[in-house]
Amino acid sequence: MKIRCYAGITKPSFLLAHSELPALTSLKPEFDSISTLCNREKLIGLITRCQYSVSGRRSESSYKDSSVSNPNTTRLGRRERGSSSLYSRPSLLDMKNERMENRARVYDFLRGIGVVPDELDGLELPVTVEVMRERVDFLHNLGLTIEDINNYPLVLGCSVKKNMIPVLDYLGKLGVRKSTFTEFLRRYPQVLHASVVIDLSPVVKYLQGMDIKPDDIPRVLEKYPEVLGFKLEGTMSTSVAYLVGIGVARREIGGVLTRYPEILGMRVGRVIKPFVEYLEALGIPRLGVARLIEKRPHILGFGLEERVKPNVQSLLEFCVREESLASVVAQYPEIIGIDLKPKLLGQQSSLKSVIDLEPEDFGRVVEKMPQVVSLSDRPMMKHVDFLKNCGFSLEQVRKMVVGCPQLLALNLDIMKFSFDFFQTEMQRPLDDLVAFPAFFTYGLESTIKPRHKMVSKKGLKCSLGWLLNCSDEKFAQRMDYDTIDMEEMESLPSFDMNTLTEPRSDDSGSDYDDDSDDDYV
Repeated sequence: MKIRCYAGITKPSFLLAHSELPALTSLKPEFDSISTLCNREKLIGLITRCQYSVSGRRSESSYKDSSVSNPNTTRLGRRERGSSSLYSRPSLLDMKNERMENRARVYDFLRGIGVVPDELDGLELPVTVEVMRERVDFLHNLGLTIEDINNYPLVLGCSVKKNMIPVLDYLGKLGVRKSTFTEFLRRYPQVLHASVVIDLSPVVKYLQGMDIKPDDIPRVLEKYPEVLGFKLEGTMSTSVAYLVGIGVARREIGGVLTRYPEILGMRVGRVIKPFVEYLEALGIPRLGVARLIEKRPHILGFGLEERVKPNVQSLLEFCVREESLASVVAQYPEIIGIDLKPKLLGQQSSLKSVIDLEPEDFGRVVEKMPQVVSLSDRPMMKHVDFLKNCGFSLEQVRKMVVGCPQLLALNLDIMKFSFDFFQTEMQRPLDDLVAFPAFFTYGLESTIKPRHKMVSKKGLKCSLGWLLNCSDEKFAQRMDYDTIDMEEMESLPSFDMNTLTEPRSDDSGSDYDDDSDDDYV
């Protein structure tokens, strides 16, 4: 009986059987009845104590395992204990709600200063009002207004440190003036999203490869900041290739793009090619169009349908002959880009009032000097008064103006010196000037005086046209004549379209003057 009880007691657990029994088996099998009984009682007590100890450890371990391994119990415990628990974590819903609350506060701030945040949904914004205020203040310091921000609210998604400062530092190192940053960003705020290494630097290298001088790069960027957003293999390369293809000299491209970088953004098929073909249709040869672009590349910016074609139609309405349109445009390309009709009306009215100029004669004036449409009234009136004071009648003045409209724009002091020499030294009748009013357009010291001296020494009698309207080489040949052949008498000088296609000198086009387009303003 005792042995069965012993066997039942020694089976508290699998662990106990393996860990304790080897120690028990080492007991001696030989013992007397008293000692055996005592030893058995001691052994039973030892086993009982071990059982209680193991049972306690199992109970404690069971409690700990249940608190860790049961996720449902854990989450329930967290909810019951609240957010103050050491094990609490915000749920996705809590995080989403917090983000919405932060964005709502940022939106309230923006609305409070006048910014409309409607387009900012989905854009990553600062989580605090303080960071957003820092961005707005930085943009204000650059000169941008709330209106500017509303025109492109996505600029608020640019970090001051990660986006704005690196881009502006790069532009400053290139030479873009800080005074131009405001206008630069108004025209192309997207630059603040750009990567200096990936987006901006390759464009700058491309421009340098187009023979734009390093010192001119900032000038190009200030004039046309949008160029920083173009793809190198797209519009920029095709527009340049087309210009070279029609005859624009490769060495002139750098100067052309520096003066008018907007060409880089023009599509060949939609803008450049139709413009070139239209000028060709007027009668300007393609190479002549290329020369015009080299000298005044901004003419490519004249809207063909909105401005160019209506202006050509206006010229026809004011009695400019169709066959003269090419000459008019070649002499003064700006005439197809300005608000022309009001100017034509004004000049025709002025000349009608002072010299009684008829519409047909006004058309001849425009053909010979299209810049007349941009002359101011007061200077023109002074020139008319000068001619009248020289003794010319109104009819003679009108004839002289129609024959040589440049008389209305020449330097009056030079005209006075030339007229004095005509009267005192040449002693010719006024009718000679009426027949050849271009006399006033020749240099007194360089041409008129030396040629008059040679003719007088030779004893020849000639007209002013025969004397002046020829090159120095041709005049030297004429000095070998004994008599003057009347068939060599030349008409008044007029514009020669062939001058557009003549070979250029090596230094042409590279040095340009921004004021070259304002000769007759």
